[in-house]
Amino acid sequence: METLLLLEKLIWFGFAAMGFAVLFNVPARALPVVFGLGAIGGMAKVLLLLSGVNIILSSFIGATLIGILSVYAAHRKHAPPLIFSIPSVIPMVPGAFAYKMMIGFMSLSTESSEHYNDFVYSTLSNGLKAFFILMVLAAGVALPMLITRKDSVKNLHIKVK
Repeated sequence: METLLLLEKLIWFGFAAMGFAVLFNVPARALPVVFGLGAIGGMAKVLLLLSGVNIILSSFIGATLIGILSVYAAHRKHAPPLIFSIPSVIPMVPGAFAYKMMIGFMSLSTESSEHYNDFVYSTLSNGLKAFFILMVLAAGVALPMLITRKDSVKNLHIKVK
């Protein structure tokens, strides 16, 4: 039964990535690759979470996997890597933690003093998780592209008039 749930998550990660790709006007020839990258990156995150890895580290590994595979896909499909990586990583954005943080901020104004510390702790915890997950998603996508760059800034010749 758990295999079917994992397969369902794989499909939904792929469709979500492809939906964002359509929203961003990604060329039609790149849509199957975006579907695959979103499914692979999302499943890597889910499998790591199921094996007990922290959500921040599992998000980083999933985003890095998407970043590495998008560089490869960019060479195969002759398109920029961002075409493949950005729509593929968006389904991994931590919307639930950000939502819980905002609900916590609103609850802080109405709560009594006996539960105030608990609400502050949970609000800050959810906010920091959302922030760090967003940071590792950005780093995971960007690092493979920065590492595989062919030219450094030193070799660029800019003509100034």
